[in-house]
Amino acid sequence: MKAVTWQGRRKVSVDTVPDPIIEAPTDAIVRVTSTAICGSDLHLYEVLGAFMTEGDVLGHEPIGIVEDVGAGIGNLAVGDRVVVPFQISCGHCYQCDQGLTTQCETTQVREQGSGAALFGYSKLYGQVPGGQAQYLRVPHADFTHIKVPEGPDDTRYLYLSDVLPTAWQAVEYAAVPAGGSVTVLGLGPIGDMCARIALHRGLRVFGVDRVPERLRRAAARGVETIDLDAENGTVAEIIRDATDGRGTDAVIDAVGMEAHGSPLASTAQKAAAFLPDALAAKLVDTAGVDRLAALLSAVDIVRRGGTISLVGVYGGMLDPLPMRVLFDKQIQLRMGQANVKRWTDDILPLLGDDDPLGVDDFATHHLPLAAAPDAYEMFQRKTDGAVKVVLDPWASN
Repeated sequence: MKAVTWQGRRKVSVDTVPDPIIEAPTDAIVRVTSTAICGSDLHLYEVLGAFMTEGDVLGHEPIGIVEDVGAGIGNLAVGDRVVVPFQISCGHCYQCDQGLTTQCETTQVREQGSGAALFGYSKLYGQVPGGQAQYLRVPHADFTHIKVPEGPDDTRYLYLSDVLPTAWQAVEYAAVPAGGSVTVLGLGPIGDMCARIALHRGLRVFGVDRVPERLRRAAARGVETIDLDAENGTVAEIIRDATDGRGTDAVIDAVGMEAHGSPLASTAQKAAAFLPDALAAKLVDTAGVDRLAALLSAVDIVRRGGTISLVGVYGGMLDPLPMRVLFDKQIQLRMGQANVKRWTDDILPLLGDDDPLGVDDFATHHLPLAAAPDAYEMFQRKTDGAVKVVLDPWASN
């Protein structure tokens, strides 16, 4: 089969790899009909390369048709149409019973000190082959699936794999009071969807970015946008001026460890890429190599007694946090990978024909799988208005 594979820092390719097979009774094989590139895939493309192995199959946002099922699966049949959540979870352990599927005790990657195994996401999360491929083996498929209606519209339900539940959880964790306000830092795919969900809930939404196309896209839906490169004064000052001097009730950081405005950390990240993998992995995993500009901005923006919801990925262990300010402002901080299936029942009613979240036209680019190398570069560089790229594994070049 054809699959997108990691080949080095800022280098992916589309290669022929072995077709997956049933390896355990609870496995299923899914023929992938659409698969997307996630913003967190760019962390593998750049900063987290030390945890990758040449040839690793990427991707964790697939939808497709069940081709084969193991003998232990009674709730899936060949021909079922399914979205595959980005994390692999059993559905019956203590953590899954709490709705914390990203902490599944059956699939935790204990040798790395990590939570549930993820598709296509490095040694840190189990090195499980991912879904940017024509076929995908789904472990624990009796729980790790979401059945969706038949039909040609892959994009409507595709985002149940990651974008929708990740953004939904970020807004839930933000705990904004009814009629309150929230700032979303970063208007890439997750930040954009966070803003849409917050608007749908009747909240006042400020969106911050520096990419003109992303700002225009958010503004068209009613977000009060702030261009980092065009405004006078800091973002926090602008937002306080617009909120009676307080700041917003919550801030969602949808940027994470590769924020602009952190030159020293940026240099450290780039330097780590040239170290041997063992040393680079140690540096990334145990040192402060995150770019904290977005998080520090969130601390400044949020009102006293407010909440910061971290949805952007951070990886450093010794990054300095402004603990005095966090304590003094009585800020609540929530974060974590999205527990996909916990939110599915809340999200599905919003995927009807009225499409209140605009999922039908959420993707900016639909490309064949063969275009993945160019698509990764375009997404990394934020060119051509790229916000969300969906790949078709079966399209001709």
